Amino acid sequence: MANAVIMPKAGITVESCIIGNWEKKVGDAVKVGDILFTYETDKASFECESTAEGTLLEIFFEDGDEVPCLMNVCAVGNPGEDCSALRPDGAQGAQEEAVAAPVEEVKKEAAPAAIAPTVSADGKTAVSPRAKKLAERAGVDATLATPTGPNGRIIERDVRELMENPVAAKAAEVAAAPAAAVPEQEYEDVKFSGIRRAISKSMHTSLSTMAQLTHNTSFDATAILAYRKLLKASEGECSGITLGDIVLYAVSRTLLNHPDLNAHMLDDNNIRLFKHVNLGVAVDTPRGLMVPTIFNADQKSLLEISKEVKELAAQCREGNISPDKLSGGTFTVSNLGNMGVESFTPVINPPQTGILGVCGTIERVKKGKDGEIKIYPAMGLSLTYDHRAVDGTPAARFQKELGYNLENFTMLLAK
Repeated sequence: MANAVIMPKAGITVESCIIGNWEKKVGDAVKVGDILFTYETDKASFECESTAEGTLLEIFFEDGDEVPCLMNVCAVGNPGEDCSALRPDGAQGAQEEAVAAPVEEVKKEAAPAAIAPTVSADGKTAVSPRAKKLAERAGVDATLATPTGPNGRIIERDVRELMENPVAAKAAEVAAAPAAAVPEQEYEDVKFSGIRRAISKSMHTSLSTMAQLTHNTSFDATAILAYRKLLKASEGECSGITLGDIVLYAVSRTLLNHPDLNAHMLDDNNIRLFKHVNLGVAVDTPRGLMVPTIFNADQKSLLEISKEVKELAAQCREGNISPDKLSGGTFTVSNLGNMGVESFTPVINPPQTGILGVCGTIERVKKGKDGEIKIYPAMGLSLTYDHRAVDGTPAARFQKELGYNLENFTMLLAK
């Protein structure tokens, strides 16, 4: 009996996933644990392992299709087994079978009239998975076939007609060839990935629904630079603690005195204040910006925060982080200091009410207690807050207290 392989549920909050690439073809032998296809949420990408052994009989969805979690994606069983009962509603395989089967029984001259081919966003003619596989095996260009499938889609029947009439195919290929060489385009149109679409939507929502304002301040980083130097010289597990980790620790403690910044806006009239700090940390990855969460950061030591943020960042860059670790943050920190940025305007991650941008250090001068002029390393802090929830003075108090805690970091560690 054929068995269905379903779209995994990649996290509690995930409702659907997008198929990336199929690693197996129809007709391939499959064992339990073999990678069938890759899929992605709006946050990360994963690999789907087969839960059945046998032959891959049919693929119900193709690359780029968005599939609800727990829905049948393909069928695995013995060659020749009927798997029509496993096809989910809306799967292309079921549509193609319903259209193609009756037509094959009538004469070719009675075939439905060809309609204009469906063209995808990237300018390519839509070809069903079955037709694509058949064309690859036969060595023909499926896009030269006359489409008779649903909505102008090229299906398996059309490719078979193309194979039986190679003269017409060659004529179509010649007709489609340009009369003269066309200069190479000076640009390339690229479709957004799932994570890029999620970032785009989130940032647009953030800026269009919030009253955002940014304060830029700085503090004397002499103390944390000296402490970082001491940790690095220790050559133990603490030697990996960075300036960014130190800032995260200070933020997690300072936020407890400023609950309106450690909060979620529920709507225009309600706000949810959190008793603990779930600290989001912006991470740059090859696939785009991701924000994993250090839960209960206010209850963790500096070393624990340092270790956890490195583990989360590695999972983000490898693309295997659980979506559950990419939600639930109550405040976010974005660090561009190592890029030489002196100040910037970070965008709030909804529904949070604030985000802190950590900037690089620059040399400034100030007058000492005895009146002499001294040079010191100043580190910038850019706080963006939702003015619906937080006023300017309370936001400035948070930055002032955070700057004090960083300038007196060893004292903060002692509390």
